[in-house]
Order: sequence, then structure tokens, then C-alpha cells
Amino acid sequence: MRCPLLLCLGLHILLQGHCLEFVIDGEREDESDIRAHQERQKRAMPTSEEEEDFVAVRGDNITVKSYKVESRITARFAHTTFKSSVVNSGSKPQSIGFNVHIPKRAFISNFTMNVNGITFVGSVKDKIVARNLYAQAKSRNKAAGIVRTNSQDMETFKTEVHVPPGSNIEFELHYQEMMQRKLGFYEHTLYLQPGRLVPKFQVDVYVYEPKGISSIQTKNTLGAHFADQIKVNSSTDKAHVVFEPSLQMQRKCETCTDSAIDGVFTVIYDVNRESNAGELQVSDGHFVHFFAPSKLSPLPKNIVFVIDVSGSMWGVKMKQTAEAMQAILDDLTMEDQFSIIDFNHNVRCWREDLVPASPIQTEDAKNYIQNIRPAGGTNINEALLRAVQMLVRTSNHDLLEQRSVSMIIFVSDGDPTVGEIKLGTIQKNLKRVMREEFSLFSLGIGYDVDYDFLERISMENRGAAQRIFSNHNAAEQLRTFYRQVSSPLLRQISIRFSEDSVTDVTQNCFNTFFYGGELVVAGKVLPSESTKLTSIISALAARVDMNLETEADMFDLDMQLAKHQHSFTGFAKQMWAYLTIKQLISERSIAPTAVKKRKITQRIMALAVEHQFVTPLTALLVESEDATERMLADSPLDPKKGCCSTLSGPTPVQFVYQPPPSWVQQSTEPPLREMKEPKVEQITLPETVNLVDNDPHFIIHLPGRATNVCFNIDSKPGDILSLVSDDGTGVSVNGQLIGSKKVLKNKLRTYFGVISVYYQPRGVGVTVSTDLITLTDNRKENSFTWGSTAEITQDGVRVSIVKDAHVNITINNNIQVMVLLHRVWKKHPVNVDFLGIYIPNNNQYSPLVHGLIGQFSREPEVHVYNVHEGLDPLKKEATMEVKGSRLLVTRGWQKDYRRDTKKGANVYCWFVHNSGKGFIDGHYTDYIVPGLNSFLHMNPDNTTQF
Repeated sequence: MRCPLLLCLGLHILLQGHCLEFVIDGEREDESDIRAHQERQKRAMPTSEEEEDFVAVRGDNITVKSYKVESRITARFAHTTFKSSVVNSGSKPQSIGFNVHIPKRAFISNFTMNVNGITFVGSVKDKIVARNLYAQAKSRNKAAGIVRTNSQDMETFKTEVHVPPGSNIEFELHYQEMMQRKLGFYEHTLYLQPGRLVPKFQVDVYVYEPKGISSIQTKNTLGAHFADQIKVNSSTDKAHVVFEPSLQMQRKCETCTDSAIDGVFTVIYDVNRESNAGELQVSDGHFVHFFAPSKLSPLPKNIVFVIDVSGSMWGVKMKQTAEAMQAILDDLTMEDQFSIIDFNHNVRCWREDLVPASPIQTEDAKNYIQNIRPAGGTNINEALLRAVQMLVRTSNHDLLEQRSVSMIIFVSDGDPTVGEIKLGTIQKNLKRVMREEFSLFSLGIGYDVDYDFLERISMENRGAAQRIFSNHNAAEQLRTFYRQVSSPLLRQISIRFSEDSVTDVTQNCFNTFFYGGELVVAGKVLPSESTKLTSIISALAARVDMNLETEADMFDLDMQLAKHQHSFTGFAKQMWAYLTIKQLISERSIAPTAVKKRKITQRIMALAVEHQFVTPLTALLVESEDATERMLADSPLDPKKGCCSTLSGPTPVQFVYQPPPSWVQQSTEPPLREMKEPKVEQITLPETVNLVDNDPHFIIHLPGRATNVCFNIDSKPGDILSLVSDDGTGVSVNGQLIGSKKVLKNKLRTYFGVISVYYQPRGVGVTVSTDLITLTDNRKENSFTWGSTAEITQDGVRVSIVKDAHVNITINNNIQVMVLLHRVWKKHPVNVDFLGIYIPNNNQYSPLVHGLIGQFSREPEVHVYNVHEGLDPLKKEATMEVKGSRLLVTRGWQKDYRRDTKKGANVYCWFVHNSGKGFIDGHYTDYIVPGLNSFLHMNPDNTTQF
């Protein structure tokens, strides 16, 4: 990714004649490219001038009348505005500066300035066009300004205006950014450093998340005495964070004239995630799909740590690296494999091959790292090639788990000085040997490393790069980075849409998804008669293949946005442009030919101008209303590419665009992967089935006699009943009872709250509750919500979820179980959510099958006679002979809710009283089992044996 953008704008205005002179201190893009290699040698630590104290409004004898910040965050996309009104209170002309720290990932979208009634308005233009317009004004001596950029200012917007006494100046800067999820939360950061007391100081952050806000808080680094001044007001889907300290509260002490406001103001929040398939939003002809599953088991990792131990790492750098590695090694699990390569002018391997991360091995590795003494040169090429060879060798010997994630974590603080030193050659060498299933993550420590190079080799090899700032807590930065990649949950993720429904889709195929992060795909929606947009996600989890489906209404969100005063109505369109430009900038950095690079450049400039984003290829032209006076805010490409300090510590790992991997089926219009019918297969059961529903009512269908027999089970909450137990096929189906909220008419009603289907030969269990559907085996657990349609397969077990309706569980294509979800009003005084279970008669059990339902796979001889009027004229009574018993039965009906979960369909049956006594083998208490995966064993006398 590009270095964070700094715009540095200087303006000297002589109001009497409006006469300005403009100087540009910067290079054209092609000039900077030519000098890139030469400039690489000029990196240095920040100068004292660059480290000067930052203040938002700079000047002597000035009055800052107001300083206001407003952010509107809608569906993770933020539009932030900084405004300040300043008066030159001195007796002499002076320069007044307006400075804003902006987040590294943001794009400036506009800047306006009003000086004593003269308004300057900014607009983003192609850099060459903007420079030509500036040159026209300059030739008439009608514009002036200065642009400066250096390694430390790439996150700072600076403007300076020279004005006479009494002048009023108003500054206004806008920027936009997408919130990135890191370790389970979004962070919105504002840098508040006014540098003086301000009568009207106010910060407002408005958050609107259509699916709801699960948590929101603020991180206060401004001082303890400001804690009570930060107010958070939130509802289900909206939040307003306001910070409005009085003039007295701003003082460092009661009599001080200095401002105590100096720090970072951070809003941290996360959203509700009711669907494993993520959140699909459609607005203003664009869509955004957010995908961040959580309740999945981590995949095993194969990690080679490659650590620079050259002389430049001596001291604090090595100490903090070793400190971080202690914690990282402790975090490895027994399922992980790892090794360590340390290098200077030589390359050493702690172990020649990957080893399991057992306590003995990790302890030995920690001792090895502690004893490293940095010295010598830097042989990056050989170290990285040796790491790849280690992974390849382990893979060739089939020692990598099939669903594991293989990665190289590379830590260095400088350029190569030994062996191959040409960065382009190292990049080619690495690309040649890296396999598609391997990823490279690079960490650059300090200011001497070529961060551009680290980004390129990481992007090309399915990873990411991050700068570690040695003047901060480098050990914590290293640990934070590792935490972001320590829990891979999914591989080979593909987010697709139906044919002819969308276009211009951003990257939609990803190699790996890590816990706590989020994948985001955006695009344009094509005109259609449909009111719904459907997406389907396919991915590989731990021992599980899954397809997840979700849909969104085309018009609902726009209607909701119109109702919210502080929402950002254009968020979807701008987020699509933001993601597309970021993706194109990444593509451009690894473009194989000059022709391809030019084409990508043209696309970036066109999009940036259309959506008003200042990028390294565009400029902000600020001009007076009559366009006679112009200023140019221009950011030349930085050859150091990222050698800039961070103002808020480590930033989230940014997984940028990568070319589609080979497992993605190529289409004629990449990167969009189209599907003819993006639907998860719907599985239907036969018309007549055995079922248990409601309180709990059992309906047993006897196909040989074309009749149904019903009975209830009056057990207590917490009991687990055996429904199907088949030692022959290794399948058990059990249900756990829950109770209603309170006793009604002297009876506590019971329902099935949990259904378990267990397939013993593979050790796979499916547990269905009213909240989750969970697949477990001997080692892993993966959970899915009812909030999305999905299909999951694991070791002969297929689970098909229909959103908020039912789940079908199929074992080896010959045993089926449907579990039906019943939702009730959450505030109902008595009723609770519960489950129904539907099992076909044609399931292929073994002769050993039993259970309350399973026993009827062998249809008993049933004879019903002496049908007569009963006490209830609507319900006839009769005598039933079955299993040697003569039972009084009542004609009635129960409900089949498969087609109508509210009213159900009547199923007429003969009802057996007393919990099925005489119709079922033994007594119903014989079917109570100790666990959800337990099997039932009946003695010859029909008593239970476990």
C-alpha cells in the first residue's frame, strides 16, 4: 500500500493586491521513479525540525475562536471534517498555520479556506492538469504556494496563510477512510492538539451501523480529568460520542493559559453479527459485503521466523525482538509447526526442518533467541530462500496438514549488504520459489529499511508488511502484529454474486481469513427487476467445507439512511471507490510492464478525480471563486515509500489486493467470479415423516397401515431423550428438554431446546440449539448462526441451514434429520424459542436401531377397532392392540410445521396416553440418556443399559 498521504500547503497572501507567488518543491512522478534507487540511500532518522511539537493552529498573538471536529461513520466508512476559525489578534502581519494529522489509510477529499471573505475551494484533479492550471495562474503572478514533503510529514496536512492584523481566517479539511477491523474491533482515531485554549472546542462522532452496534467505548489519552467530559449516547444501531470541554476544563491548571488537550481521541466499536455469511449492504446503486466470521476453530500454522541479526540490530532492536519472540512462541499450539532462521552475512537454522510447537521445542527456541548476538552484514536473499526451501521440503514429505496455513514471518531493519543486493533480483528469486499455499509477512524495524521493497515482496506472496517503530514499544508492536495473523480461520475464501447482477467488483477471492479481521468486497449493482441481491461465500475451515448465502434488499437501506440526520448517505459509492483505488495502487506497484502500469495509473486518476480523493497520482487544486488565484496541494511520490513515523503506534495489518490464485476458476472479467445460480442446495423430506414438535408431541407414521400414532412425553427440563440410537451405523439422535418461563395451569410445559446428531465412526457431532448450529469432532469446533443460509460438509456429514427456518443433517446420503426452528416473541411471559425434529421413515438404519423414534423403523403390528364417540364429540375413541397391549386411544390431531411454522398443518392420528406407555418399548424414562452424544442400549426386558 502507499505511504499515508501528506498534503503540505503554504500560502502567502497580500490582501491589498491579492498578489501571490507560487513555488513547488517536488518532483514529477517519472522523475521520482528515476531517482528512487538513489534516494533509498538517503534515509535517516527524523531531524530536530521534523520532530518539533505539533499544534493544530500555529501563530503568535492569534485567537482561535473555534475548533470543531465531526466524523460521520456509516457502515464502517467515515467522513471526517476539521474546522477552525482564527483571528490575527496581533498588531503585525503574520503567518498562521493550520495543521491536521490524518490517519495513514485516509484519503483527503477537500479543503476550503476563507480569508477575510475571499473563499478558496479545493477540487481534486489529475496531477498534470492541476499543475498546468497552476502554471497558468503563476504566469500571471496570480497564485502562490509551496508544497513540501518528507519522511515525517506523510500523515500531516499543513497549510499556512500570511495575513495582516485583524484578519479572520476559516479553515476546513475533509478526509474519508474505511474502518479496518483489528483484533475484533474498529478504531476511529482523531488527533486533538489545538495548542491553545479555544472558546468553542467540540468533537462529535456519529456512528450508524444498520445491523446494530454490539459495543462502543472511547479510549482517553487526553488525561484523567477529561474522562467525565466524553459522553457516549447509543441505541441499537446509532451512537453519538461528544467531547465538549469548557474553556476552564481545557486549562492545564486553574491559572494556566496552556491547553491540556494534547493526544489521541479514539472511538472503539464493533457491530452485531447475526449471520455467518456476513453483512450485505446495498445503497445508491452500489453494494458492500462485510465478512467476519468468528465461532470457528483455528487452522494449524506452519511458521518459519526469519530474523535479521546483522550488526545494525544490536542493542534495543534485538532486545525488543527477542522479548516479542518469547510471547509469540508461548502462543503457538501443539498443532502448529515452526522453525527459526537467523541471518547476518551468514544464514543459520535453529532446526533444519519444521518441528511441532511442543513445550520442550518452544523453550529451546526461546533460549536460542536469547543467546543471539547481532553482528555482520545482511544476506536477505539467502535467508528468505532458505525459509521457502524449508516449507517446500516439509510439504514434499507430506508433513503439512492439508488445511494448515504456511507462512514466513520476516523481520529486518535494513537493506541487503551481502550476497545478492539488488532488490529487484531478490524479489524475482523469491517469487520464483514461493508456492501458492505459502504467505510472506514482513516487518521493517526503524527508518533504514526499504519499506517499499517489503511491501512488494509481501503483496506478491499473499501477505502484508508493517513498519515497526523502534522509538515506540517495538516488542508490543511485534506482538500485536503476530496476534493479527496468529489465528487463521479460513482458507480459499470466495465471495460471489449471480450473473448479471453486479459489476466492477473489488477483490473477491482471498487466500486466508484471520480471526478478528474482516474481508470487504464492494461493487456496482446492475439494473434489475429483482428487489434482492444475493451473494454466496465458499471457504475451507478446519476439516469443514462451507457455502454461506445471504441477501439484501435493494432499497431498504437508502430509506433508512434518509431518516438519519447524521448518516453518510454516499458511503457505499465512496467505499467502492476507496477500495478500488487502494487495490489499483497495490496492483500498480507490482505491475510487470510499463504498459500495464500506465493503464492502471489512468484508472486510478480517473476514479480519484471522479470521487475527489487525493492520491499519490492526483493533486488538490485550491482556487478562489473566480479561479484567478490558485494554490496547488501536491504530494509527490515518496521514494522512501512509507519511511514515515506513525502517530498512533502500530497500524492494522492491511491485506491488499493480490492476483487471483489458481484455485479460483478464471472468468472472462476478473476479478468478478460469477455464478449461474448462487443458491445453497435445498433438501426436502418426504411428505410423511416421524416428527416431534411443540410440547413435545411425537407423531409416528406407520406407512404399512397408512396411519399415524401420537403420544406426548412428560419429562422435566434438562432431561436428554434418545430419539434414534443405532450402534450398527454409529448414529445417535438425542434431544434435550427446556421448560417454559413459568408454570401455566399447574403445568410447566417442556420443549426440545437442543438436538444432537452424532456420527460415531468419524467422531462428528452436530448440535443444534435455538442460537447456534455447531459441528464438533475430536479436536475442532465450528459454530454457525441461524442468520444465513449455509451448507457445511465434514467427513460424510452434510449440514444445510435455511436462514431462520430449519437445518437438514444428512449422513452418508442415507440418513436424514430435519430440525425446525420456532421463534416466539422475546418478551412473551411464558413461551420460549424451541425446536422441532422431523425424521423420514426411509432412513437406512441397521437392525440394531432403537430410541423413541428409531424403534419404529421396524413397523409394529397395530390394530385399531371399537371406534366410538368419546367425551369430546370432536374426538372419537377406540381400542388399539399393539405389542401385546390393549390401549385406549383418542382420535385427534397434531401439527406438522414444515410448511407453516406459525399455524402448521393438521396431522390426524390416534393418541396414546400416559407418555406412550404400551406403544413404546418399556417406559419413557428408559430413554433418558446421560449425554447429547450418548447411545441407548436396551436389555431384552426393554430396560435401559448404558
